[in-house]
Amino acid sequence: MSELIEEVLIKNDLLFAFLCVGLLMWVCFWVAKHLVGNRIPGVALAIVAGLGLAFLGGKKGLADVPLFAGLALLGGSMLRDFAVVATAMGADLDKIRSAGLAGTVALFVGVLLSFVLGVAVAFTLGYTDPVSLTTIGAGACTYIVGPVTGGALGASSEVIAISIAAGVVKTIVTTVATPLVARSIGLDNPHSAAVFGGLIGTTSGVAAGLAATDTRLVPYGALTATFYTGLGCLLCPSVLFLLVVWVV
Repeated sequence: MSELIEEVLIKNDLLFAFLCVGLLMWVCFWVAKHLVGNRIPGVALAIVAGLGLAFLGGKKGLADVPLFAGLALLGGSMLRDFAVVATAMGADLDKIRSAGLAGTVALFVGVLLSFVLGVAVAFTLGYTDPVSLTTIGAGACTYIVGPVTGGALGASSEVIAISIAAGVVKTIVTTVATPLVARSIGLDNPHSAAVFGGLIGTTSGVAAGLAATDTRLVPYGALTATFYTGLGCLLCPSVLFLLVVWVV
């Protein structure tokens, strides 16, 4: 009987993945409401729990276990990007235009600030060549900008891996911290969400963090965060690389 149930679940792996995520969300929201008095958002608890469960799996987390293989598709880039794009249906173009100048400034400031911090950390780790410094600095922008920059500059696989790790850490911190600090930084309207997305930049982290804060803000933050990734891929292997070469 157990073998039959397992076979059915494996054949319907994506549906089972939805069920698992739904149960995890339900448990975390129950804990957030009844045990911690909503001081920690349920989404933040779910993210931490998901990371803990992924640690128990292999290279692909729990998706390496045949029973949970559907999580690879559910948590993959295709459905993630589809969800981000779908949120644009709820965006108000007038509000996006009103944040145009502030959002543009936030994009450039966000990319430059993240890059400088990443380069500083890379230097303290002992990296001194411009290619490695630029690649790790780009990874501090997002985990997509890092490997794009490293591939363009011919960085080693070790350095590219570090750049990806830096971007992943930034995404996780953004996801968990956003709902916790949203009230104190005034993150409660489309204008501030657009600026926030431009400053932080990691689309996955911004979208998840804003979803945990107020789902109505997701389209505005995700929009500028998406431009952030493109801007980083343009600036890091060119202008910012030349800047590092000049400084070093």
